[in-house]
Amino acid sequence: MDATWRSGAIPALPVDELLTDAAARFPDTPAMDFLGKRTSYAELSKLVERAAAGFQLLGVVKGARVALCLPNTPYYVICYYAILRAGGVVVNLSPLYVESEIRHFLKDSGARIAITLDVAELYTKFAPIMADGALDHLIIGSMLKILDPVKRFGFWLTRRKSLAKIPRDLRHVPFHALLRPGDDARPVPCRPATDVAVLQYTGGTTGVPKAVMLSHANLIANCVQVARRLPDIPPGSGMLTLVPLFHVFAMTVAMNLSVMLGLNMILLPRYEKALLRKTLARTRPLFFPGVPTIYANINEAAAKETWELSSIRFCVSGAAPLPAEIRSRFEQLSGCQLVEGYGLSETSPVVAANLFGAVRDGSIGLPLDETIVEIRDLNNPARIVPPGERGEVCVRGPQVMLGYFNRPDETANVFVDGALRTGDVGYADRDGYIFLVDRIKDLIISGGYNVYPRMVEEALYKHPAVLEAVVIGIPDAKRGQVPKAFVRLQANAQVTVEALQDFLATQLSPVERPKEIEFRETLPKTIIGKLSRKELVAEELAKQGT
Repeated sequence: MDATWRSGAIPALPVDELLTDAAARFPDTPAMDFLGKRTSYAELSKLVERAAAGFQLLGVVKGARVALCLPNTPYYVICYYAILRAGGVVVNLSPLYVESEIRHFLKDSGARIAITLDVAELYTKFAPIMADGALDHLIIGSMLKILDPVKRFGFWLTRRKSLAKIPRDLRHVPFHALLRPGDDARPVPCRPATDVAVLQYTGGTTGVPKAVMLSHANLIANCVQVARRLPDIPPGSGMLTLVPLFHVFAMTVAMNLSVMLGLNMILLPRYEKALLRKTLARTRPLFFPGVPTIYANINEAAAKETWELSSIRFCVSGAAPLPAEIRSRFEQLSGCQLVEGYGLSETSPVVAANLFGAVRDGSIGLPLDETIVEIRDLNNPARIVPPGERGEVCVRGPQVMLGYFNRPDETANVFVDGALRTGDVGYADRDGYIFLVDRIKDLIISGGYNVYPRMVEEALYKHPAVLEAVVIGIPDAKRGQVPKAFVRLQANAQVTVEALQDFLATQLSPVERPKEIEFRETLPKTIIGKLSRKELVAEELAKQGT
């Protein structure tokens, strides 16, 4: 896709055509750098074509759902575009999910094929799922094979015990066996406006995870919209890709945008301070999208040791509110521009962002091209309120989802007069800048990750000693918010906080586990007897002095 996307109508294309175009325009430009091992756009395109042919031989047809449960590795990028080229639908799953969560999302999405790594931490979650026959095939990426020879030897010496023993049968498919040498994938017709490309799980406005259907056109549109908000970035420039690609923010802003612009994705599989510091010095990236927690961690570390941040020119913060003090400190350290954006899974995800060089403090910025943000009356959603008046933030634009997968009633409920209801309260000033002031939903955003109180509560209820449980978000200096659980025990039951935390470790991912658990004799309830969070939130805010 040449520079014509910078003006005029936003094109509607299959997402995998971004890579086809990049390989034609930037064949020798690095597309990926994984811990020092580089892959060019021409090489990436060939790997994707071979993997797409392999997926089709495994039975992937138009509309088939395939789950990706991977950290930031070349396997994620290759399989993402290969699934789409084969006609399939990507189902994004967090590697932090526990077995029960993975099992639920596989069943809910209908995915019969999944991809993960051969590290025990991941494979052990899939082993019982495979034993139950809940998947037809599990594709296994080898950690050793994606490392350069020196790092491969080091990994083998120091961490080979972390690798899982994979059964040798036809249902477990090594990634290298997926690649079909000399085979091309069969072309699959695509209708970008209506064909689903990605199922992205989110809590939406209810706090119950469900799959957002994002079309090819949705994802292409948001990629173009974000790119139009950026200054010119030379092909080959480094895009530090630390935010996990299974998260919709990174999928669009770090991966699809990089491919469209011919940037080099510097893939980091996890946040590790020493690794990040070393990678920044080695690769000197130009672009660094992230979440507030990452920038706060760098600010803290850079106060004690030297960090090489001078190459960074552009940073976009998303997924959680960005405190002004974190932004200003990071800009002082790096000399770059750090701007805040806003979005949600239902909008692919970006809705608005500040302009580089024209940040308005406290604002999430201006709506992207072809995006209309309406502030609607909280009590009468049919009424659009004037500038300065608070209401629910509602969105129209080409990036707005097709709906929730297999949930037509919830899809209908989240739209008003054709505009998406975000569940956030805000207002627009007279210049069109959007400000958020509150959240309607109970969603907890912890370090950029969505934590659903209801899921944490349901995990607590599985413990036989728990009678009632309420989970809220409490302020945290590093993560923005963390979960806190208030628990009422069964009569005569006894359990310690430590024992309950150990139990939750088998039910929830680390980010979902409560930072604090407080036992109460009674819990607040509404007039109809429903457990209420409001009073507990007020108590915690009073403790914080806010």
